[in-house]
Amino acid sequence: MESLRPPLLQSPEYARTLDALGLPLRRGSLGPDSAPEASWLIQSRHMPLLGKVELLSRGPVLGTPLLPEDWWPACRSPRGTPLLLNATGDAPERLLAAGFWPLVTPATIAMLTLAPPETMRQAMHQKWRNRLNHSLDAGLGIRRMPLTPGHWLLEAEAAQARARRYRGLPPPLIAAFAQANPGRALIWEARCNDTPVAAIAILRHGPMATWQIGVTPPEGRRRNAMNALLWDAMCWLAAHGHDRLDLGMLNSDDAAGLTRFKLGTGARAERLGGTWLHHPALAPLARRLPKRLAA
Repeated sequence: MESLRPPLLQSPEYARTLDALGLPLRRGSLGPDSAPEASWLIQSRHMPLLGKVELLSRGPVLGTPLLPEDWWPACRSPRGTPLLLNATGDAPERLLAAGFWPLVTPATIAMLTLAPPETMRQAMHQKWRNRLNHSLDAGLGIRRMPLTPGHWLLEAEAAQARARRYRGLPPPLIAAFAQANPGRALIWEARCNDTPVAAIAILRHGPMATWQIGVTPPEGRRRNAMNALLWDAMCWLAAHGHDRLDLGMLNSDDAAGLTRFKLGTGARAERLGGTWLHHPALAPLARRLPKRLAA
């Protein structure tokens, strides 16, 4: 597993979190432990009509180029439990051939390469860099601290998610991640006149990290506090051995401003592989679907 680059939902840190919460989890790999060809973490859900369903999100994590027919026989449940796959970059026609039924078209994420500060500055869009410069002159105090269950950011994130009607990892799960992985969940907080005006939470997993939540009240937006926070986090993460920062999903329709903000950092847009269902009763039909339905 150490030779792979798992996203948050496939990381050993996330597995420890689910274990600590007593949530069902099935894990596996192909190849030797020292240099696995693939690894996966599979969760369980109960869904209307389908009953028990397994969930493989952002996986499997591949160490070598493998097709679904290479990893699926080892990955599938011996009981034939239906599986929802939030795919990464698998060839859609090969997923059809393996019996997966396409459900949802691929989402896109923003992935930022971490590097020395000057390199990251050069990769920024000009407007983002200008706002960063403004934020650095805005009288903000930036603090980094371990994420704790009582920090105001978690409650503010829950309220923001309700107001904007989006779903992310629940704050209690984020707090559980921090408790199960000491030092791997951090908060960056911006203050002005000793009053919090913005904060972000970063979860660290292997050589990667994920920007999980962020809240900016009006005063923080006026001072471009989010630019200052993310920049401080980028530099710190790069200096502490991380080479990628996952900035999360891009949604140009419902969150165009946030999409511009993420890409303005110099992050590249990465298209994932869509959501697929493998069900024993549907697999024979899925193999006969036209390839255009998987595009």
